[in-house]
This record gives sequence, C-alpha cells and structure tokens, in this order.
Amino acid sequence: MHSCEPQDVYVMHDLPSTFWPTSVNYEVLQGLSEDNCSRNCLDDCNCVVAMIYNGGCIKKKLPLSNGRQDWNMYGKALIIVPKSADASENPAARDSNAEKKDQKTLVLVGALLLGSSVFLNFLFVAAIALLIFYTYRKTHGVITSTSSIMDGNLRAFTYKELEEATDGFREELGRGAFGTVYKGIISSLSSTNYVAIKKLDKVAQQGEKEFKAEASAIAKTHHKNLVRLLGFCDEGENKLLVYEFMSNGTLASFLFGISRPDWNKRIQIAFGIARGLMYLHDECSTQIIHCDIKPPNILLDDSFTARISDFGLAKLLLSDQTLTHTVIRGTRGYGVMLLEIICCRRSLEMERENEEEVILTDWVYDCYAQRRLNKMIEDDEEARNDMKRLERLVMVAIWCIQEDPSLRPTMKKVTQMLEGVVDVSVPPSPSPFSSIC
Repeated sequence: MHSCEPQDVYVMHDLPSTFWPTSVNYEVLQGLSEDNCSRNCLDDCNCVVAMIYNGGCIKKKLPLSNGRQDWNMYGKALIIVPKSADASENPAARDSNAEKKDQKTLVLVGALLLGSSVFLNFLFVAAIALLIFYTYRKTHGVITSTSSIMDGNLRAFTYKELEEATDGFREELGRGAFGTVYKGIISSLSSTNYVAIKKLDKVAQQGEKEFKAEASAIAKTHHKNLVRLLGFCDEGENKLLVYEFMSNGTLASFLFGISRPDWNKRIQIAFGIARGLMYLHDECSTQIIHCDIKPPNILLDDSFTARISDFGLAKLLLSDQTLTHTVIRGTRGYGVMLLEIICCRRSLEMERENEEEVILTDWVYDCYAQRRLNKMIEDDEEARNDMKRLERLVMVAIWCIQEDPSLRPTMKKVTQMLEGVVDVSVPPSPSPFSSIC
C-alpha cells in the first residue's frame, strides 16, 4: 500500500501479460481507459496494482500473491512504484539490453509478491531464480521457437509454426472475402489454447513494416464484442492472422438453424454488435469501419456474447478493394443484420412462396408501414409478448438501411436508440437501392 502522496511521487510501471487472481481485495471498474485506470489507482491509497483486462480496469489491494505472466492472455498490469525507481526516469536503464529489462521486471514482480513474510521470501527466491534462468535461455536462443512478442502483446509466428499448429491446415472453419480460416492449437509454458488462423488472400503489395503496423493497430483494439487478434505471420506471400477461437461458431449458424433461438438472447447479441461497432467508429485510437457486417462475420463465445470479426482488414486488401470514408454512419449492413436477428431468416430467400417476402428489408418495411409487425414473428411467442421493443428495433433498423447515408444515425445513436436512452422517430421509407456499407 502506497502513502497518499501527490501523483508526482509515484508512477505506474507496465508489466505486460501479468495478472493476479481476483478472488479477494479487488474492485472492477468498467468503461475506463488505460490512462483513467492508472490515475484512479494512483489516487486510491489502498491500490497497489491496476490490471487492464478484457476492456475493464481491475484495482487490486495487498496482499499480492499467485501472480503470473502468460503471453497468451491479452492485457497487462500497472503497478505503483516510487518515481525514482521507475526505469523510464533513468536514461541508462532505457539503454540496457532486453535481457536486463526482462530480469528487472521479473525481480520487481517477485518483490511485490513477497509481502512481509520471511517464509514467502525464501520460496520466491527460488521461483525468481528459475524465471531469470528461463529468460536467459530464451534470450540466448536456447528455446527452439522463433516466434516473438511485439508491442501490444502481438506475437509474430513463423509459417512453419502455424502449419504445425493446424496440422497442415487440415480443419477448415470457414471461408470469407478475406481468406480461409483454420482451427489450430497454440501451446505455451502455462497453457494450450485453440486458435483460429486466417490465411489472407489478395493481400496488398506492401512492405513488411506496413503489414506489421496494420496488424499491430488491429491488436490494440480491445472490447468485449470484438474478436481478439493474438498474432500474425508475414513471410513473403504467406500472410496469416491468428485470432482467439470462438467455440459457438457464427451468428449465421445460430440464427438459421433448425430451431429458433431465444428472443432475449438474440436481442442481447444485437446490442453487443452495436456496442462493438460504436467502439470501432468512435472510441478506439484509430477509426475502423467494417464494410462487411453480416452474420457469418459475427462469432459467439462460450457465453454466446457477440464478437465482431474481420474488422480492420480493409487496408490489407488490394488498393482497388479498399474503401475510404470521411464520415462514419450507422451501417446499412447492421440494419439488415438486425432484421435478420429479429426474424431469424436471411436477407434474401428466393424460395419464399410469397414473392413479397423474398427481400427481407422490403417486406419488413411493408409490415411496419401497414402496422402488421406480428407477421414478422408469427412463430415466435417470446417476441409477440414484447411488441413494444420489437417495434423500436424495427424502426432503428429502417433508419440504418436508408439509401441516403446522411439519413443514417451514427452507431452511437443507434446504440442509444436500441437501449431506449433516446427516442426513435418515425423513419421514412428506405429506397429499394442499396449502398456498399
């Protein structure tokens, strides 16, 4: 526990991929940026470490025990140290080699874990010695793996490593506009995890630094409704991206299966996608527009939380496929997908007996204009018992699919309308013509 001195006495020291269990003496703060999380901890006399994890801020008090480093986990710890002890204040420390930096970080972690117990001191000396030995071996090339950790915990893989991880790219998870996705297994010292490895097609001709910069920019986005990028491979024509694996597949398979999914679960998925898009448009450091929002590009994790995939890839495509937008508006794609979520059907179904129902957007607007929304959910008792919310969601979707982009609301307003924070005005008739986004 640090004393309540002015902030210029203490600083926050970064410990990448370092975590402590949150069983006791912790506080979770949602919606805080890294800077605000750091400042909040500095202002709290009882806070000794702040952890940035899964888009949240976790403040931890003493005792600090059972801390660990795991490069497969995305995030970091910010630990309070006296300003004079911070390496950034010492020019000589900044010039030290990577091995000494790693060892210093390990010693710092170990020292903070000790507390006041002499017995713990004895135990941790052995643990720290083992960690320093491992760091030495890794630095001097004793570890056979050639992968490395870059800024933002983005891991650089060799093509051979990913070929082995996928057993020769054997199990295909899906194909899309950007390439083919395969299931793989990545092992570390502490765990073995499934991953999704995307082999990119039609990649723009750009230098190695540019590709890494784009991948790094994607990796720096972190939100609970985005699929996390873990690493990449850039070896000549072989350009691959490694993502966390989503166990419940795509939104398309969830919506268009044999049985109709739960109404409330579908609505929460729609809300989550909207929040993820709002983050990409308005809240991350670099604005990212996703011009291919559709159910196959939305993945579902263990708890059926929606995760947007394939965002930020436009700049990796050939130049003639790249789109530039100066004003980002709520996408038409989101509006179409919202209607697919509501109706549990695809946007175009040529096999429909009633010709009026073939194009989902046209049919839904007709139902809305004729005040026959119940026709959209005839076999959905849960939705029929929630007609007020159904009407609001349909109205939001109609605003999003307006042909004129200037009429579409921003994703921030879309989210507010969905959640009932702001009123939804009566939407005009959308044009039958569509635009790309």
